[in-house]
Formats: sequence, C-alpha cells, structure tokens
Amino acid sequence: MNVNDLVLVQGLRDTRETLDSWSRHGWSVIGRWFAGSAAIAATLLITVYVIGHLTPPDPSRFSVIGVNREGTVRDLGIFLYRNSLVLALHAMACVAGFIAGSSLPLSAAQRDGVWRWVHEKAGPLAIGFVVCATTFSLVTQAYILSSNVSTISHQLGLSVGTLLLIYLPHAIPELIALYLPLAAWLMASRKGDWDQLLAATFVTVAIAVPMLLVSVSIETFVSPEILKLVLF
Repeated sequence: MNVNDLVLVQGLRDTRETLDSWSRHGWSVIGRWFAGSAAIAATLLITVYVIGHLTPPDPSRFSVIGVNREGTVRDLGIFLYRNSLVLALHAMACVAGFIAGSSLPLSAAQRDGVWRWVHEKAGPLAIGFVVCATTFSLVTQAYILSSNVSTISHQLGLSVGTLLLIYLPHAIPELIALYLPLAAWLMASRKGDWDQLLAATFVTVAIAVPMLLVSVSIETFVSPEILKLVLF
C-alpha cells in the first residue's frame, strides 16, 4: 500500500468512526454547532445593524419584493443559489481543515527528505489560507448586507432596526444554516480534532440544506407579506 492509499484509508476510517460515535452521542455535538453558528449569526446581524446606520444609502433603487413586485419561484432559485455558494465555501473550509490538520501530517510521517518538509509546512499554510478566506467572506458579507439594508431602509422610509426585524424570520435560520460548517471547523480546530472535520462536513451540509430551503421560501413568500403589513 502506497502513502496516498494509506492516507485515504485512514481518513475514511476516521470519518466512519466519528460518524459512529456521533450516532450514539450526536445531539450534544450538533447542539454545540448550532450554538456556535447562532453566535456567529448574531455577531453578523449586530455588525450589519451598526454599519447599516453608518453607511450612506446608495442612490440607486432596489426592486424590493413585497413592494415593487411579488416574489416568484425564480427569486427563490436565485436566493438558494447565492446561499449555496456561501455554504459551499464554508463546507470546503471543513474539508481543507481535515486535509491540512489530519491527512497531511499522516502523509508527512510516511515520507523522508524534502517531501516530508513540504508536507509538514503545507498543513499550517493551508489552515492559514482557510482562515484568511473565511474572514474575507465574513467581512464581505457584512459589508454587502449593511449596504443593502441601509439603501432599502432609506428607500422604504424605515429604520435599519425595523427592516432587520422584518427580515429576521428568514435571516435567522438562513444564517445559522450557512455557518454550521464554520462553527464545526472552529470547534474542531480549537480541540485539534482535525480528523473529525470530514464527517462534520457531511453532517452540517445535510442539516443546512433543508434549513436553507425553508429560509429562502420564507424570504420569497412570507417576509414580503410582513413588509407589506408594516408599510401599508
């Protein structure tokens, strides 16, 4: 068996053992993921509220669902597509963490010379890249959401806080779903449980997908009705 085969077999074994363990004690693990994801979502919403007050509204006007038009299945598809990209980024962070923290050290232990050194250095560099990419994603999301909230609230004559409250029914499940893989990554990295991250990717994505389907449905068909009640 060559080195790559050994790494693959060990990775699959770690993932299977992790899933077996979670099948017996999984609720506590999932509960911690939800708590961590909710904390990230709350931090983002607070940031959006603060920056939304400080960001000048864009002079261009949005076509707001519930005001300028009704939500359609096409809107639902667009929302789902955008959220899927963010979820995919966070899921890839989990996979990268598994490779960098678990697979690469195992592979390095089976090599000598320059290739051993390369594999030993690649892990920390990969983890650093994941941290930078994820941080950039969060900062970008906060800026875009803050700018949109500022513009839409000004356009509709609502306060930033009121607009955020109207959108909370879909924003809360949506953000929690999106940040489940990130929460799993943060908890595993803190404990050094890199070998659990591939299993965490499968489980968090499996939980997040139906949550996103529900949240984008609320965003398309329910939140606009709440907005109408407030405005009219």
